[in-house]
Amino acid sequence: MAEPFDLVVIGAGPGGYECAIKAAQLGLKVACVEKNETLGGTCLNVGCIPSKALLHASELFDEAGHAFAGMGIEIPAPKINVKQLIAFKDEAVEGNTKGIEFLFKKNKIEWVKGLGEIVGTGKVKVGERVLETKNIVIATGSDVAKLPGIEIDEKTIVSSTGALTLAKVPERLLVIGGGVIGLELGSVWGRLGAKVQVVEFLDAILPGMDGEVVKNFTRILKKQGFDFKLGSKVTKVEKTKTGLKVSVEPAKGGDTTVLEADVVLVAVGRTAYTGGLGLETVGVATDKRGRVVTDGSFKTNVDGIYAVGDVIAGPMLAHKAMEEGVALAERLAGHYGAVNYDVIPGVVYTAPEVASVGKTEEQLKEAGVEYNVGKFPFTANGRAKANKTTEGFVKIIADKTTDRILGVHIIGANAGELIQEAVVAMEFAGSSEDIARMCFAHPTLSEAVKEAALAVTGLPIHM
Repeated sequence: MAEPFDLVVIGAGPGGYECAIKAAQLGLKVACVEKNETLGGTCLNVGCIPSKALLHASELFDEAGHAFAGMGIEIPAPKINVKQLIAFKDEAVEGNTKGIEFLFKKNKIEWVKGLGEIVGTGKVKVGERVLETKNIVIATGSDVAKLPGIEIDEKTIVSSTGALTLAKVPERLLVIGGGVIGLELGSVWGRLGAKVQVVEFLDAILPGMDGEVVKNFTRILKKQGFDFKLGSKVTKVEKTKTGLKVSVEPAKGGDTTVLEADVVLVAVGRTAYTGGLGLETVGVATDKRGRVVTDGSFKTNVDGIYAVGDVIAGPMLAHKAMEEGVALAERLAGHYGAVNYDVIPGVVYTAPEVASVGKTEEQLKEAGVEYNVGKFPFTANGRAKANKTTEGFVKIIADKTTDRILGVHIIGANAGELIQEAVVAMEFAGSSEDIARMCFAHPTLSEAVKEAALAVTGLPIHM
């Protein structure tokens, strides 16, 4: 009989593959079970990576069509070749998934292809093979959340997966859900020529984000051509000879309005993927939302079984899953591993980008915490002026007594990169004064972060 593995990871998404790689680097014998034909999970195959490729291409298309002339660059009006656009996206996906496959071989991780089912203590069945292991990690991620009565065909009624492979630019795109996924993919096709409508159940988009940022972002998206139906719900999508008829009514009840669309994108969130894993057989506990219940060390209620990523509580973010996977691998190898959940950034990769880390004003008010706020607009930043990317601002929230940074919220060009400065400062319990006293290169967009820090307890220089 073959020697048992030290660790079998079920799922090769960001949390799973990073857990497997780190564990192997630390000397453990590792296998990773993955049912798909490629590694990387949702993120690399039909999520983070392909959507960013399309966002990048559509932003360049929009710039070429509207911004180049003002910079003295004269070119014919650009045309979009959707087939080549999708090929460009696919190339990005292949490069990343092949990279993970290489890392598996480099670190001597066995990729076991198929569906993994936990059939007993230290036993994972894949097809006819049963893997013996000391530890099992559930890293199966999440799946698209469905709406009752609306059948996704990935052609005209699509999920985020189908929205990445449309054969042509729809004239009318209706997005159900005003969260990150819907707004990002809506931005892609909107820039390429689609008329975008967003139906959101709540009274504002991006639930949980800083209210001031959301208000500003909503205004910017409307300026870009988005039409919002807030406080509304979709009750039916009907296929007709000319497209789709979408029945919408107020979330609190009222008269139905019928909207027309060529493509409907269902983007109402994601749900933990736990079906077929044999959790009931071995007694692994799940919560009301179907997520695996774990303690502070990623351990389930069953000895030797752990879980990380979208399948457990917390924000469904690839980088959160990655950190959990690495921390767990370190623990299983006898080292220290932990995740600071107070300092996990979130980014909306639209144009402009929206990024945040830590607490919002709304959360602090609810908790009764006293704080100071410093803001600085990109309209007063030299690099932003030169680049004509002056939309948005940096907002820093710090404790009124200690000046410790509690939250940072940015809307503007490269916000997803700028937020990492705040992450570093907060990881080391930094204050707004710490950032304010740092030397920032000039001219850079990052200077807006310094100016916002100056504004927390005093006055920024350039306002």
